[in-house]
Amino acid sequence: MARTNPLQFIQQVRAETAKITWPTRRETMLTTVMVMIMAGLFAAFFFLVDLIIRFGLETVLQMAS
Repeated sequence: MARTNPLQFIQQVRAETAKITWPTRRETMLTTVMVMIMAGLFAAFFFLVDLIIRFGLETVLQMAS
């Protein structure tokens, strides 16, 4: 692999950063809201699964005693 000097490296970095397309404020807000909604849904799902498993284990342990 060919080595580049620091000046060429900086020029290449600037050329690559010029290609970046940043999301708009609206896109950022929409994706943030979507992530929050999904996190809430997953939290509720795992909470319900945890309740069901706990209830089942408590029932089995009460029957065994």
